[in-house]
Amino acid sequence: MAEIILVTGGSRSGKSTFAQQLAESISETRIYLATCPVVDGEMADRIEKHRRDRQDRRWHTIEEEIDLVGTLGQVAWEGSGKGAGETEGQRQGVILVDCLTLWINNLLYQAERRGASLSEDEIVAASQEVLQAARSCKGTVIFVSNEVGLGIVPDHFSGRLFRDLAGRCNQVFAREADTVVFMVSGIPMWIKGKRA
Repeated sequence: MAEIILVTGGSRSGKSTFAQQLAESISETRIYLATCPVVDGEMADRIEKHRRDRQDRRWHTIEEEIDLVGTLGQVAWEGSGKGAGETEGQRQGVILVDCLTLWINNLLYQAERRGASLSEDEIVAASQEVLQAARSCKGTVIFVSNEVGLGIVPDHFSGRLFRDLAGRCNQVFAREADTVVFMVSGIPMWIKGKRA
């Protein structure tokens, strides 16, 4: 059963960098599960920067915008022996899911294209399914998410809905996670569980 870690915080708080460094300190067997769609040139540049940050650091990248449950279910660590320089606790690997906020955005967009919406109850159920799939993995699964509710109340319905769905998702993941880290200005604050 996997250990679950949630890394959350505001925009540009250092979440992804911290989560990547944490993952690299845990195991040399690493999977990066990216949820970000390429929607424009600026986003493509951001994705490319993240890829460069992982280059030559023994990451295997999987890009999946929607089906986190299926993707986590397909992940299997090869072999049971230790890698070079790995301790007994490190051999099972680490999965970094970056990020839940974009996953919610993708689910919301998919629902809107069908002429539907997404409720808080539905995002709670979807979050619980992802957590169940993550727990069935070996090693450690790190989830990154944004705290989007710390600013002003959005002035339009879709913005408020997105904020509410992200907040509900974060509550579910934080409740179930073994460890929760809140990032503030690049500084990790350990608010639940053990400090790595």
